[in-house]
Amino acid sequence: MKISDILHIPAFHNARLIAGHKGKEREVYSVNMMDAPDIIYYLKPNELLVTTAYHLKDNPHDLLELIKSMVEQQCAGLAIKTKRFLEEIPENALAYANEIGFPIIELPIDISLGEVVNQLLSYILDKRTNELLLAIETHQKFTKHIMSGKGLTSLLRSLSSMIKYPIILLNKHFRIIGSSHPFSNLSDELRKLYTNGFRFFLPNTSYSCFSIISNREVVSVFPIYTHEENSGCLAVIGMIPFSNPSMILTIEQAANVISFELMKENALKQYTKKVRNEFFINFTEGAFQSLEEVTIKAKEFQIINDQSYICAVGKLDESRTMLSFTESHKEIDTIFEFIEEESHIFSKSIHHFVKGNICILLFPITESWTELNTIILPFLEELQIKIKNRYNRTVSFGLSNLCQQFLDVQKGFREALEALQTGRLSGNRQFIQIYRRKDIFELLQMIPTQDLKDFYNETLQKLSDQSIHENQILLHTLFVFLENHCQISETAKKLYVHRNTVIYRLENCEKLIGKSLKDPDTTFRLRLAFRIKNLLHL
Repeated sequence: MKISDILHIPAFHNARLIAGHKGKEREVYSVNMMDAPDIIYYLKPNELLVTTAYHLKDNPHDLLELIKSMVEQQCAGLAIKTKRFLEEIPENALAYANEIGFPIIELPIDISLGEVVNQLLSYILDKRTNELLLAIETHQKFTKHIMSGKGLTSLLRSLSSMIKYPIILLNKHFRIIGSSHPFSNLSDELRKLYTNGFRFFLPNTSYSCFSIISNREVVSVFPIYTHEENSGCLAVIGMIPFSNPSMILTIEQAANVISFELMKENALKQYTKKVRNEFFINFTEGAFQSLEEVTIKAKEFQIINDQSYICAVGKLDESRTMLSFTESHKEIDTIFEFIEEESHIFSKSIHHFVKGNICILLFPITESWTELNTIILPFLEELQIKIKNRYNRTVSFGLSNLCQQFLDVQKGFREALEALQTGRLSGNRQFIQIYRRKDIFELLQMIPTQDLKDFYNETLQKLSDQSIHENQILLHTLFVFLENHCQISETAKKLYVHRNTVIYRLENCEKLIGKSLKDPDTTFRLRLAFRIKNLLHL
């Protein structure tokens, strides 16, 4: 109820608004009647004070201080009975009330304050009762709407017809998931705000407003509350005034019904995600008994085996701020959900999985390997920018080589993980690392040094003792012989010796190592031993 509405109540028939006309649209939530000197400590926001000013009869100029205190308390106004104890209201008090728009109502002397308060409270309660009844009816209407299976889009259209404003439903990533009307232009504007990290959700307010400069559209935003801290909002394209509580209640009831529907949809979605993730984890860990079982189960998730793929593994870079275990996982879940949504918008054929603190994107390759540079890398780079703008976090990706079929993704997943680890060991942040196959030296470096030495000594036997000068000559001859594909003539040319000398030296080598150089396994081990020799500088 507003101050202007109060003046139409019978008890205020002969009352006059004598100051603060600019504030006559102030809302009145309750009424208080008091004449105590410390009255200000008992007043509340949007409360109308009704008084005879008995405590001011000897000091009428104290009325100005009372009004100032009521303004600080955000009170609705002051209804004062003059000609009883206070003959007239001081001019400085009236001037101040007019200046700041604080309503002062002069009550007639022939009506009791009790009657004034009773009528006011009765009207306020009636109004609140009607609003609550309207809220209940609206909630029941929208609940039946959803229960009948008409869906969120139909509900938004029904709400739009009731309030006469277009409506859109935004998820927690500020993306349109439902609307009462087509919003192509507005969608572009919201997407720009979203990409640049725009945040406006205000949990401490019933609703808020903002305007889009390009088209001067005013958007009133009503938050959707679910089990999540930030679940999205209803955006009404138009200004919803605070002075229209019935409309606000209608929208809020629609938001409540939508929140339950979103929770139901989220529960189903989370179950589907869990099953999908479990399948991928079991696949990468080799838990299935046969390849046929893998291909059959993959079809359940629209994954085709006879299709080339590139596997990307993403992980958040280390945070520079300390977060608790729960906060960290909540952040990871939010960003991974965002990545999934972005991937689905980019291409519905991209498969998304989560395994612990990493997410996996499986990109189908339809034409050639060039799609990596023309499609996949630009998408991941743009995704990194959006995450940085939106969440102030950086994410890095490791990419596998081309997997010819889905069954090869098991190996591709390991490649992508290894590529991600390589980039992280380099100290990089927000990178995209493509897997590179290791050469023989890189593979040998992964083996403990002592194991390499043991293999070297065991393979060369007595020949490994280089303290003997003759062994050094034999080793060099053996190395050149193996590098020239075991061709004696070529070896002799490279060493500038007679071929019989080469034969003699090789025979001595066979005696020292106790193996025949005609055995392929022996020559392979010797080649590997020489690689170890160069690696360890033996």
